[in-house]
Amino acid sequence: MKKIDLRVLRTRKMILEAFIELVDEKGYEAVTIQDISKRAMINRATFYAHFKDKADLYEKIIEFAISQLASILDADNLMNGNLIKVKTIEKTLSRIFAEIKLKQNFFLTLTEGSSNGIFRKKISDLLYSKYEDIFDKLRITENDIEVPISFIIEYMTAIFVATVHWWVSTKSDFSPEHMARLVLKLVGNGHLTVLGIDIEK
Repeated sequence: MKKIDLRVLRTRKMILEAFIELVDEKGYEAVTIQDISKRAMINRATFYAHFKDKADLYEKIIEFAISQLASILDADNLMNGNLIKVKTIEKTLSRIFAEIKLKQNFFLTLTEGSSNGIFRKKISDLLYSKYEDIFDKLRITENDIEVPISFIIEYMTAIFVATVHWWVSTKSDFSPEHMARLVLKLVGNGHLTVLGIDIEK
C-alpha cells in the first residue's frame, strides 16, 4: 500500500481552505491563483503541482463539500426500513445549515450560474448512491403513470438547493434550525409519503 504523504495532504488542505475563504470574501471570479498562493503561503509552482487551474480546484471543492454532506447522510442513522427518523434528520439539516451560514458567500457561488447545475447533479448522485436500495424498491405512480425515481430525486434536490440559495442570497435572519424545519415541511408534506416512505411522528 502506498504511504500517504502528510505534507501533501496538509498543503492541499491549506489550498482548499484558502480558496474557500477568498471566495467567501470576494467571490469566485475575483480570486486569482496568486491570491490563493499568498493566502495558503505557498508559491504558484506548488499550487500547480496539486491542481491544474482554478476551475479544477473549484471542482475539488464541490466534491469536498459533497463528501462532507455524505458523511452525515448515513441511511442507517436517518432511516429505519421505510420509516424516516424526522428528529434525526432535523438535527442533521441544522448542522448542514449551520456550516452553510459560516460560508454564506461561498455557498451563494455554489448555487448560482453554472455551479448550480454541477452542485445539484452531485447532490442527486449522492442521494441515489446513499439510498439506492430504498429507491430501487419503490414504484411511484400518479394517475396510473409511473414517475421515474430520477425525477423525484431531482425534484427533492432542487427544493434543497433553491432553499439554500434563497437563504444566503437574501441574508435571511432565519436560524439554521428554522431552515431545517422549513426544508422538512417542503419535502415531507406529501412528497415522501408519495414515495411510500413513512414519516416518524
